Amino acid sequence: MGRLTLRATGPARPEAVWRRYACVDQWASWSPQIRAVHTAGRRLTAGMSGTVESVVGLRVAFVVDSVDDDHRTWTWRVRLGAAGLRLRHDVRGHAHGSTTSLTMHGPWLVVLGYAPLARLALRRLVRP
Repeated sequence: MGRLTLRATGPARPEAVWRRYACVDQWASWSPQIRAVHTAGRRLTAGMSGTVESVVGLRVAFVVDSVDDDHRTWTWRVRLGAAGLRLRHDVRGHAHGSTTSLTMHGPWLVVLGYAPLARLALRRLVRP
């Protein structure tokens, strides 16, 4: 099992970045690998479950473990077949915008395979 943390810094205000996370309908606007999110709720909540549909039609099941709006952090688990990841996201403000980080826990092959897509998505997330 492996653990990897990615970070991206940009000019978007932390409130805007957090809204992009919290509203699942916005995920496809900053994460180029996502076509749609299929879930009953539209705002992140602990216990929320559903699937994320990729641009190639692949559907990955997920469960949100925790959401802390005040600290702008959330964790979730995703699974495709036997492969799964546990992901922790956070958003921090600074004088010129925000920094977001993603820590991934899971099999090294899955973590390293997903890292380039995740890095691209994080960079887009912190743009205005």
